[in-house]
This record gives sequence, C-alpha cells and structure tokens, in this order.
Amino acid sequence: MRKVVEEQMQIGEIAVSDIKISLKSRDEIPKLLIGLQHIHTSINIRQKVFVVLEKIVPEKIKKNTGRPGLYLWQILVLGTLRLCCNFDYDKLQEIANEHKTLRQMLGHGLLDDDKRYALQTLKDNISLLKQEHLDEINQIVVSAGHEEIGTKAAGELHGQCDSFVVKTDVHYPTDINLLYNAMVKIISIMAQESANLGITGWRKSRASIKKLKREMRRIQNTKKSTSKKAEKVAERDKLILELYRDYIQTCQLFLAKTAETMVEILKTNPEGIVKLLEVEIFMNHARRQIDQTERRKFNNEIIPHGEKVFSIFEEHTDWISKGKAGVSQELGLRVSILKDQHGFILYHEVMEKQTDDQVAIQLVREAKSRFPALNSCSFDRGYYSPENKKELSEILPKVFMPKKGKLSLQEKEIEQTEEVMQARRRHSSVESAINGIEHGGLDRCRDHGINGFKRYVALSILARNIQTLGNIIQQKQLKNQTRHEKRCKVA
Repeated sequence: MRKVVEEQMQIGEIAVSDIKISLKSRDEIPKLLIGLQHIHTSINIRQKVFVVLEKIVPEKIKKNTGRPGLYLWQILVLGTLRLCCNFDYDKLQEIANEHKTLRQMLGHGLLDDDKRYALQTLKDNISLLKQEHLDEINQIVVSAGHEEIGTKAAGELHGQCDSFVVKTDVHYPTDINLLYNAMVKIISIMAQESANLGITGWRKSRASIKKLKREMRRIQNTKKSTSKKAEKVAERDKLILELYRDYIQTCQLFLAKTAETMVEILKTNPEGIVKLLEVEIFMNHARRQIDQTERRKFNNEIIPHGEKVFSIFEEHTDWISKGKAGVSQELGLRVSILKDQHGFILYHEVMEKQTDDQVAIQLVREAKSRFPALNSCSFDRGYYSPENKKELSEILPKVFMPKKGKLSLQEKEIEQTEEVMQARRRHSSVESAINGIEHGGLDRCRDHGINGFKRYVALSILARNIQTLGNIIQQKQLKNQTRHEKRCKVA
C-alpha cells in the first residue's frame, strides 16, 4: 500500500504549516525544509507535486492494499535531504531518526518516537525515484520560485550554460586491476553456486583470489629499470613481461575451469541460467582485458580510446580530460546545466559520449519549452559551432556564444560591445551554481548504473532548486520579521 501522505493527522502531530524553522540559520537543512514547507502548504503546488509522486509507485505494487510503505512525501523529503547535504545513507538514517524538525516534516508527532527508519528501507525507497519524475517536480519547483520572486521581478529569464564532470565511484583503471576485478566476481559467484549444488572444485576460492592478488601486486611493484646499462634495462623488461605472462595464464586457467563448471551447473540445475548469464558478462570483461593487455605489452600496440572500458561495474564511466590546472583527468560523465539569473537550474543534460557543442541546441530547446520566458543565454567557447550559433539564434532572441580561435575585426567589435561584456560578467554565476551542487554531493555519484547516475544528478538538481526556493522565502520572512521588531521597538 502506498500513499502520498497521510491525510488524517495523528495525536501529537504538528501540521506542516505550523512547523517552526529557524530563519536565522545559515545551514542548508533549514533552507531545504522551508522550501519543502512552501511546496506542502501551497495547495496548487502541492497538488501538482503529489500527482507526479503517485507515478513513482511501480505498477506491480497495489496502492490501496498490502503492507503500508513509506509515504511518497517522505521519500521526496529524505531523497532531497541526502543530496542537499551530501549525506551517505548511514548519515541520512541518523538524521531521519534524530532530527526533531525533520521528523515533524516527515509527519511524526510526539507519540511517534518509536518510529525508526532502517538503512535498507531508505535505500530501497529512495531508489524508486526516477529521473523523469524528478524533472517534472523540478519544473514545478522552479515555476513556484519564479512566482515567489514576483512576475515583475522575474520578468524575462537570462540563462547561463556550462558543463562539469560528475565523477563515478571507481578506482583508477589499469588493465591488470580491471582484469582482477572481473576474475574476483567470476570466482566468487562460481564458488557460491558450486557450494549450493554440491559441485566440487571451488572450495579454495579465497586462496585463488589471494593468488591472483599476489601476482597483480608483483606486477605493480616491479618498476622499470632506471639504469644506464642496456642489459639491466632489458633484464628488467623481460622480468616484467614474464610476470604479465604468468598473471594472464593464471586468469586463463580459471576461465577454462569456469567454462567446465558452468556445464555441470546447467546439468544439475537448469534454472541457474540467470547467475550463469551474470558470470558470462564478467568473463567477457576478463577476455577483453586479457586481449588488450597482450596487445599493449607484447605487441606494443596502442589501444584505441573507443575500445577501452574504465570500470567493469560502472561501464558508463568515461575518461575526461578538460585541461584544468592540477586535474589531468576525471573519471565520470559530463553534465551540462542551464540556470537563470535567480539561481534556479532550469534544465540539465547528462552527456554520454557527447561533448558540449553536441548538446547546446537540445539543452536550450528543452529549457525554452519548459520556461517560455527564457530570453537569452550565454555559453562557454566549448559550446561553439557555426551551426549551433545559427540555430540557437532562431530559438532565442539573444545568444552570447564566444567563437573559438582567431576573431575577425568585426567579431572583435561585437565581442567588445557593452551588452556582450555584461553577459560575459554574468556568466560566471553559473560556476557558483556548479560549486553549490558539487558541495551538496554531486562531485561524485555514489549510486550504481547509468540509471542510478541520472537519478542521482536529477535529485541533486531538484534539491538545489528547493534549497534556493527556501532561501528566497527565508530572506523574505527574515526581512519582514526584522521590520516588525523595529516597529515594536519604536512603539
């Protein structure tokens, strides 16, 4: 059974509109809670958000029967809190169980102290959120923020667009440690399945894994010779090649043994095909890494970038070199965001195997369809192409996109006009938004898979926008409170 929120209040429960949240706190949690309070207490906004939340319930779950799960409102509150404050699930569990104001926002009263959130409950429920649903809620929140600012103050929207790298939670990839990861998964799964079915041959699986690790460490710890004598250099190179050959042969022996055991498992238990398909995936990873290692070390071949995989668990991970000082490369995916002058992120795009110039038109077109008031947008040079500038000029009245390379005299004059210079100065504010969402948890994605990555990014964007909305309301209420206190002193 799933409900968006419990309509019948419990004894000791405080209405969301009556929750007292500190207006003078500069922490991110009160700002987020004020934003959530505004969403819940504004009838029009709440109805729209609740309609979207009802979509996240899987079709196989009956909404009105069965055991009660977390309310969908609670899932939204806990999910945005996690990404607003860069909490892991352990920290989120502690805060959800002990933070008084947050528990009031979750609908717990004075007589509900025994209600506690289990760690796995939080993981399972927050993972129900999907990118498309979060994007819908984000659009509602941004529109609410523009209404809170006021039509006259909001007026036309001026966007700034930039991209940054969200790192995936992976270690530095090398041929031998990727091969080791694949072999560990293969040996572990085969040992477990064999033990379940009484098949012998994998009893010493832990010792096998240790053996692979020792051979990998020998390769890692054996460095190339720095001697000036050619014979010593050649001797060390020969030793390194022998270590690689031994490591690869050991892996191949385990792969052959795995293939034999898979046949036995299918004869004993034909229903075990699901686990064997998982093993086959890791075997393909292992075969690829063996092939690339042999080509690189024994044939002195340079492996094309398109053939490389940088994580066998997070296969969407890409090797990104943006040329930043002190950061030679980053492992993750690029994300482009388009924000307005009020600090709200209107739209974002996760770029899989794409560069900035390939998403510029899509980014602006989607943002414009959601927010027709978008009148102009500024970009970095990375988004420039003659086709992009031409097509974007047809979508927006004003496009500020500096050209790559050398400028003509006419182009220099255009770049030095007051309007372009102002747009360039305003453009730096997008870096503040990027820093804010990175500080909130978007510097590294802790969720798994490409769908988890997209959900993590969308949830972070939504949390940032709710926090921005809360900050606007907080400052407005604080200003009114200060004005009231001054009047009372005068009286």
